[in-house]
Amino acid sequence: MATQFTYEDYQTTAQWLLSHTKHRPQVAVICGSGLGGLANHLTQAQSFDYSEIPNFPLSTVPGHAGRLVFGFLNGKACVMMQGRFHMNEGYPLWKVTFPVRVFRLLGVDTLVVTNAAGGLNPKFEVGDIMLIRDHINLPGFSGQNPLIGPNDERFGVRFPAMSDAYDRDMRQKAHIAWKQMGEKRELQEGTYVMLAGPNFETVAECRLLQKLGADAVGMSTVPEVIVARHCGLRVFGFSLITNKVVTDYESLEKANHEEVLEAGRQAAQKLEKFVSILMAGIPQPGCAN
Repeated sequence: MATQFTYEDYQTTAQWLLSHTKHRPQVAVICGSGLGGLANHLTQAQSFDYSEIPNFPLSTVPGHAGRLVFGFLNGKACVMMQGRFHMNEGYPLWKVTFPVRVFRLLGVDTLVVTNAAGGLNPKFEVGDIMLIRDHINLPGFSGQNPLIGPNDERFGVRFPAMSDAYDRDMRQKAHIAWKQMGEKRELQEGTYVMLAGPNFETVAECRLLQKLGADAVGMSTVPEVIVARHCGLRVFGFSLITNKVVTDYESLEKANHEEVLEAGRQAAQKLEKFVSILMAGIPQPGCAN
């Protein structure tokens, strides 16, 4: 069993990046399955493969390129992860969330998380975007949490609050940005529930998750958000609804990863424009969280 990263490990990676790029990002974006095209919109872009960055895990899932890209999006200095890490790839959660603390040490103050998710809410359609208002950390119910183990006060407190995890001001700005875009479908808002995966959910599990009050289900995002809030980052996130979950035993529908990536391709332009407009709404560095 590998030991958890030390503060010095995070510092080593942050210092390596700071010495290899002149970019000083304020915003970090984690791109979900099939959503890595966002990084193509960065100007003055500079990218690093995960394999060349000290201590960085590798991404093994199709639709996740495995690159860290620095640049500017709509005037904001950004760093983007083209490809995230998942619990179901065999990584412990402290490794899944490693980049978040590195971003903190780079001077980032805002984390934007995106993911591909299954729609539990019957009102949702494929291609909808759901602002994440809250999450349910299902692995946390069974003792899987990235903050388990010794706490390092240099990052944050032992028992961080999560009731305000998703920034309210940014959610309000998102609704305004969406109206500017003039999309036909309204912007959804709801609760994201995380399962470990890698299998998709059974009919009974989907029915249970609906009863728990979840609107969308996926296999990521929550660990990064917990670690980001622990170290004081402003967090904003959304899910692209790539499939509707199966809640009927008579249905012949089956979820698969190909449809997830295809829905990502279909919605890519809309999503990329949305994130770009939202960048302008992120407060300047030094504004209180």
